[in-house]
Amino acid sequence: MARGSHKVNPVIFRMTVNKIWDSRWFASDKSVYIENLKQDFEIRKIVTKDLAAAGVAKIVIDRGIKKVFLSVYVARPGVAIGRNGVGISNLKEKLEKKFKMTFEIKLYEVKKPEACAALIAEAIAEQCERRVAPKIAVQKVLESVKNIPEVKGISIWVRGRIKGVDMARVEKYSEGFVPRHSIRADIDYAFVEARVPRAGKHGIKVWVNLGERNTYVL
Repeated sequence: MARGSHKVNPVIFRMTVNKIWDSRWFASDKSVYIENLKQDFEIRKIVTKDLAAAGVAKIVIDRGIKKVFLSVYVARPGVAIGRNGVGISNLKEKLEKKFKMTFEIKLYEVKKPEACAALIAEAIAEQCERRVAPKIAVQKVLESVKNIPEVKGISIWVRGRIKGVDMARVEKYSEGFVPRHSIRADIDYAFVEARVPRAGKHGIKVWVNLGERNTYVL
């Protein structure tokens, strides 16, 4: 009997080859591991929501003794910091109050947001939520990446009741070459859900091929 194919997250598939974990800590036992994992999920949710206007691309969590170090990669650091640093200090205060730990937050600017899968997916999701047709939103993205030499290819899938039709379908768009099975390929991947008025949830997947790389960057 034939077996179905197994779909693997492109980032997990390349872990330790040219990707590294975004949560970097060790747990003394299973219960601590579970608690830390839950906290990481909540931390990411809060940071992503509070800094949404800054365009959050990635959040790296390092844990020390009674202290959590956050490295937040954003498209617009100035927006995240806020006037006189109020934005980032308010976020720090909120996290410390909720988790009863000390937080240190560092912001890093994403140099080329047009080549970042997470930011691309978020941009398409925002357009879809404004009732812009996925095809139009995606075409803008494809045009913007054509002149970026680092991007060797991009693939975008939009799944849902597109244009409010009764049956869900998948629309696929691509430009250039995106290898799925080459471990050396540096593939940036993101998945985002958009809540579209009168059309329900749309799932948006983005793969960006950034060439080949045999080492990961911390």
